[in-house]
Amino acid sequence: MSVKKDPSGRRSIQVEIEVPGTPEEVWRAIATGPGISSWFVPTRSEEREGGEVVSNFGPGMDCPAKITTWQPPKLFAAEGDMSGPGSPRMATEWSVEARAGGVCLVRVVHSLFASTDDWDNQLEGLEQGWPAYFRVLRRYLAEFKGLPCSAMQFVGFSSDPEPKAWEKAGGELGLLKVAEGQSWSAPAGFPRMSGEVDMLGKGSHKNTVLLRLDAPAPGTAYIGAFSCGGMVMVCMSVYLYGDKAKAAIERDEPTWQSRLGERCPMPQMG
Repeated sequence: MSVKKDPSGRRSIQVEIEVPGTPEEVWRAIATGPGISSWFVPTRSEEREGGEVVSNFGPGMDCPAKITTWQPPKLFAAEGDMSGPGSPRMATEWSVEARAGGVCLVRVVHSLFASTDDWDNQLEGLEQGWPAYFRVLRRYLAEFKGLPCSAMQFVGFSSDPEPKAWEKAGGELGLLKVAEGQSWSAPAGFPRMSGEVDMLGKGSHKNTVLLRLDAPAPGTAYIGAFSCGGMVMVCMSVYLYGDKAKAAIERDEPTWQSRLGERCPMPQMG
């Protein structure tokens, strides 16, 4: 994995995955607000060229971008700030390409113009972060397409270094030293949740775990600790599908927020 650097100063990374579905089905999953919210982060979109798409990564952490290209069901692009003040503008392009056998290739390209290497590590972090979310997307399209989705998202900050923060959070949830394919269930004191370990993170996302859930409803959970902007965030995203999903989220979310918030407080926004 590396950042591609053009003579013009353009720096970019590219990630792609094959997923089941028609171009129209895949487009709804990657280009509409409800679709994106079913496998990534809560998102709202005006779904037109010149419109705004806003992804929410936690309390007070909205990431807005302007849609610069809108060509359903093949291509859309958006441009927004990469992070905080002084950061370069980043363009993100999504494309859907039909392949034989009822699958499509989904490709995302992040690019920016910069005269230094200062932002390369953030591009590389994006590159290493997409495989887990793309795995959630592929499972969503393979098993839950068309079903209602209810999701919950926890984001907290830790004053500890990332390995220590994950040792605390992951240890509390029984997720340390687990292996792919291993059965897992939430420890006593947490709401009922169970499934198996689907994938362990690597690289800059090594302190993460992706779970295939069978209770309280079928779905996926992505849990981990990340270094971000000089801070360490502890995150938990849960996507449940089907008729029982909404009731399960409404019942269990307050307890999850309370238990995790005791250890990693939510950010306080003024």
